[in-house]
Amino acid sequence: MPALVTLSGRSVRLEPLSLAAIDELVAAASEDRSTYRFTRVPATREEMVSYVEAAQAEQAEGRCLPFAIRWLSTDTIVGATRLMHLEYWQGPMPWPPGTRGAVGEVPSVADIGYTWLAASAQRTGVNLESKLLLLSHAFETWQVHRISLKADVRNTRSRAAIEALGAHFDGVRRADSRGADDTVRDTAYYSILNVEWPAVRDRMLGRLGWTEAA
Repeated sequence: MPALVTLSGRSVRLEPLSLAAIDELVAAASEDRSTYRFTRVPATREEMVSYVEAAQAEQAEGRCLPFAIRWLSTDTIVGATRLMHLEYWQGPMPWPPGTRGAVGEVPSVADIGYTWLAASAQRTGVNLESKLLLLSHAFETWQVHRISLKADVRNTRSRAAIEALGAHFDGVRRADSRGADDTVRDTAYYSILNVEWPAVRDRMLGRLGWTEAA
């Protein structure tokens, strides 16, 4: 299964999510919570502990790689994100019986999700650089075939951020899940393929005002 890693950028560092970060995570989540209408973000210390422990359990099974987002300018943790829904396409295709879905060293496809930021870190470039770090790791280190991203269809801010990356809109899955507001949620799905990554990467670097990644 994928090894724990720290992903370092110019203004952001993604650190393995751990219980040691609980107090900082709670502080970040306790800022203006009106921005979390469509996103489930733990509100109390007890909820945050359960959130981190659940993520660590999935990581131990090879199903996700969760991170705390540290904003280097303030040296504080301002949110969390993860590479998740990791799938492993083992062996030749078609797969021999019993091999499809087996956990390997690196995944073949993944999602980016469970991303949330403190209100003070929103609209600052923290999210964009975090996405650049995650996508670079997935496409350049793991060499995945596809990264998927999704959002509540009503969450126009998140959808606009995903679309600004250059991700392809795959469609809307109706009645996809329970929403953060306890309604039946329709979900907008997006994806980026390995062959599309160089153009997406250049677009992201341009938005950050960089000529190359850190």
